[in-house]
Amino acid sequence: MSKANIYIAYTGGTIGMKKTDIGFVPASGFLTECIQAMPEFYHEEMPNFVIQEYSPLIDSSNMKPTDWQQIANDIKANYDKYDGFVILHGTDTMAYTASALSFMLQGLSKPVIVTGSQIPLSQLRSDGQTNLLNSLYLAAHYPIAEVCLYFNNKLFRGNRSTKAHADGFDAFASPNFPMLAEAGIKISLKKGVVCQPSNKPLEVACVRPQPIGVVTLYPGISTEIFVNILQQPVKALILLTFGVGNAPEDPALLQTLKEADERGIVLVNLTQCFQGRVNMSGYATGTGLKRNGVISGADMTIEAALAKLHYLLGKDLPPDEIKRQMQLNLAGELTE
Repeated sequence: MSKANIYIAYTGGTIGMKKTDIGFVPASGFLTECIQAMPEFYHEEMPNFVIQEYSPLIDSSNMKPTDWQQIANDIKANYDKYDGFVILHGTDTMAYTASALSFMLQGLSKPVIVTGSQIPLSQLRSDGQTNLLNSLYLAAHYPIAEVCLYFNNKLFRGNRSTKAHADGFDAFASPNFPMLAEAGIKISLKKGVVCQPSNKPLEVACVRPQPIGVVTLYPGISTEIFVNILQQPVKALILLTFGVGNAPEDPALLQTLKEADERGIVLVNLTQCFQGRVNMSGYATGTGLKRNGVISGADMTIEAALAKLHYLLGKDLPPDEIKRQMQLNLAGELTE
């Protein structure tokens, strides 16, 4: 039986960093050298793979929508030559990139797994070796045709993932959707469905940087904050509200939101809570938002909502159509 061929794109991040006198830094070619010195990656059960190191390497804190586009275009350019793709990425914005790719890669019929590490691959006790080994193994032997995020033995749906721990190995979680697979003594599929071979063509959506605001509500928040942030050229605003989507019943705030909605600014309500979903019909403090043009983001993560807004705004749709599609499950990002 022929081996699968997997394309590894090293975009940057901790996994390939090199120790220097000034600390860990990205170093061109260093990741490839490390992998070549590790026989585990060339075990007979492992797939064939190639490594493409980006130049320059990108610290994930510097990731922008233009970088999401670069990664998506890279997958498209190599799509017919490989059976699956592993994207090595820094952890800080990994969930944003995984979410964005889920909307950008249209008609995906091969696995795309985003992973990385908390400790560089070259260091003792690095989690990078296990994360990359398992990502390659899953892409080859358990190909799930969607954008996934793999970390610490768990395979998550990319647009359901969020960074949950700043410096622990268990860095990611999927608060509102079960993991796709778990790599224990055996690989255990949970919600993931292994894909069948397909010649389906891949289309890549274009995503451009968009002026999107994000505001976390807190007791006593001033309406002036909303007035200022909702000025042009803002096209959308994500409100991180209390509980199931509640906000202060402040007439000035509600009027400000109403006027923004009338100007075509898309207003999306997400809960601050780690788990759960928005329900703006349960309390008066939620229905006030709904009456004034705010739409529910259901149980989307902030990463998924932000990526989805970039995707929809990039299509130059009318605001009402963007609002409609924001409430639809386009790529498994929300529970309808």
